[in-house]
Amino acid sequence: MMPPRLVPPAGLDDEATGQLRGEVRAFVAEQLAAGAFTPTVDAWLSRWDQNFTAALAARGWLGMTVPVEYGGHGRSFQERFVVTEELLAAGAPVAAHWISDRQIVPSLLKYGTEAQKRHFLPRIVRGECFFAIGMSEPDSGSDLASVRTRAEPVDGGWSLSGTKVWTSGAHVAEAFIALARTEPVDPQHRHAGLSQFIVDLRGPGIDIRPIISMNGAHHFNEVILDGAFVPDDMVFGTIGDGWRQVTSELSFERSGPERFLSTYVLLAACADRMAANAIPRDANLGRLVARIAGLHRMSTAVAGALQRHEPADLPAAVVKVLGTSTEGDIAEFADLQDPPDAVFSELARAAVDQRPGFTLRGGTNEVLHGVIARGLGLR
Repeated sequence: MMPPRLVPPAGLDDEATGQLRGEVRAFVAEQLAAGAFTPTVDAWLSRWDQNFTAALAARGWLGMTVPVEYGGHGRSFQERFVVTEELLAAGAPVAAHWISDRQIVPSLLKYGTEAQKRHFLPRIVRGECFFAIGMSEPDSGSDLASVRTRAEPVDGGWSLSGTKVWTSGAHVAEAFIALARTEPVDPQHRHAGLSQFIVDLRGPGIDIRPIISMNGAHHFNEVILDGAFVPDDMVFGTIGDGWRQVTSELSFERSGPERFLSTYVLLAACADRMAANAIPRDANLGRLVARIAGLHRMSTAVAGALQRHEPADLPAAVVKVLGTSTEGDIAEFADLQDPPDAVFSELARAAVDQRPGFTLRGGTNEVLHGVIARGLGLR
C-alpha cells in the first residue's frame, strides 16, 4: 500500500515534471505490488539493491542530467529532483546508485577528463558502476583539511597511504574518489596541497573492513590504503586543487531531498495511523508536515541554482541543517507514540537507531552552523 502523500503541495509541478512524478509513483506502486521492496527509513544509505537500480536505469531514471554524448538523458536537475524525491518518499532501496548518481556524476562532468567521462558515465547511467566517497578519516570529524592520507608520485602514477572511515558501500562499490595530501601541511594554508584521485577499490594495497552498527547493519566501512597505486589517468581534476573541488561537490551532497526525507515513510505512517485514530491526534504532526513542505521548496530552489551553475554552498548548508533536524524530530515524535502495529513499530525503531547519524553525515550540523554564520557575515 502506498503511503499517503504529504508533499509536494498540489500545483507546484509544471506539466512536464508533474507527468514525470506520476510515472514514478506508478512505477513505485508496481514495485510494491510485486513485493520488490519493503519501505523503510534511511533507505538511500542502508538499502543496497542492484536489481532495483537496474529497473530504474531501464526507465531512464539514472544519470538523468548526463549529456546524451556520454550515454545520459540530458534532462534537468528539476526532473532528477522529482524522481529522487518520489523514491525517497516511498522508502525505496536506492543506496546502490545513490552516491554515483548524486555526487559522482556532476563531479565527473565538472572535473573529469574526457577519458574518465567516457569510461564511467555510461556505466553509471546503465546502473553498472557504483562509487563510494573517500573523504572522512579517523580523528578528523568534519575537518576535511586535517586529512592525513598521503599521495606520493611514483612511476606512472601515485601511491596512496592512509585510512578513510564511514565509507558507505565501499565493500560493494567499484571505486571511490579519495581526498589526499600531495604536499606537506602548511599551517598558514591548511586547505592547500590537497588533491583527489579515483581509486579502484578492488585493486591491491586496499583493505576494506566492515563497521557494524549497533543494530547489526553493515553499510559503513573503514578503508585502509597501503601503497595503493593510482595511475596518472585517474587523477581527478587538478593536483593541488582538491579543496576547491571537494567543497563544490558538497553542495550536491548537502542540499538534496535525502536531507529531509530519510524518515518520510515514518511521517506518512504517523499521518495514516492518526487519520485512522490508531494514535492520538497531535498538532505537532501538522508542524512536521509544514516543515517538510518548506524544505521541499528550499531544496527545489537549490536544485535550480545548481542547474544554472550558481553558487549554492550556503543554501545547501541551510537545507542540510534544517532538514536533518526535522528528520530527527520525526523519529522522536513517532517514538513517543504507543505503536499501533508491527510495521509502525519497526519504522520507528529504525528511525531512532539511525537518528544520531542524520546530523553527522555530510558535515556535522555544528560545523555547518559556522559555515552559515560566515556566509551571512556573522563571523
